[in-house]
Amino acid sequence: MTETTVTAPLVTDGRIETAVQRMRRHQRLVLALRLAVLVFLIGGWEFGVRLGVIDPFFFGQPSGIVTKLIDWTENGTSIGPLWKQIWVTIYEAGAGFLIGSAMGILCGIALGRNQLLSDVFSIYIKVANSIPRVVLGSIFIVALGLGAASKIALAVVMVFFVVFANAFQGVREADKNLIANARILGASNWQMTRAVVLPSALSWILASLHVSFGFALVGAIVGEFLGAREGMGLLIATAQGSFDSNGVFAAMIVIAIVALLAEWILTMIENRLLTWRPDTTVNE
Repeated sequence: MTETTVTAPLVTDGRIETAVQRMRRHQRLVLALRLAVLVFLIGGWEFGVRLGVIDPFFFGQPSGIVTKLIDWTENGTSIGPLWKQIWVTIYEAGAGFLIGSAMGILCGIALGRNQLLSDVFSIYIKVANSIPRVVLGSIFIVALGLGAASKIALAVVMVFFVVFANAFQGVREADKNLIANARILGASNWQMTRAVVLPSALSWILASLHVSFGFALVGAIVGEFLGAREGMGLLIATAQGSFDSNGVFAAMIVIAIVALLAEWILTMIENRLLTWRPDTTVNE
């Protein structure tokens, strides 16, 4: 009896330690393969340019892109300091992301919880969602001007429909048994929404936010393409107008870094809000 009591935890601890080691080996392997793919792509690109297989006029050159980024950092771009262009685009995308997400969550929950509102407004939402965003961007620029307001409005439209669809579906997928039990216990509609429906839809909403910030960036950059005084979209358009391929790729890299940082922040927030989920990183 004593032997069983002592050895069982040791066996369990050994299995957990083995699983953790296996997970760490897998993570190191994934990191190594990612770096290998990156080195292969960039090295092949640079090597292809030097051999004359790839035309740098159209496709740029990795070393030229790095040189362009250094030049922008030290001397600024043709439309102003690089940090200012980054900040303008982040501000427009961030404001559009927050406003669009808030509107999408509120509308999704409201229509998901009220069948009458859903029946009335669903057709209008479908019609609005079918309108090409580029057309809306042109309308916003005409109505709101070349400043940040038109870019924020386009980013809001880009984000709203993604978040709304997920919030609406998340509300509709809430456990009917939990809702019925809450009704039996005398919960009001607000209590039921706050304590049952919203936690059920939270996973859907957070999943949509990962995609939505990318859409917000697209909205801000497309708006800057169509008409702006500053921003990364205008920087890309300026480089494109002067046939500066390295400049276009350099701006794209900066935008990608911003998007990855936003994804990392959203992942941390998601992990904090969804601590109740079971940990699936250690498998048997």
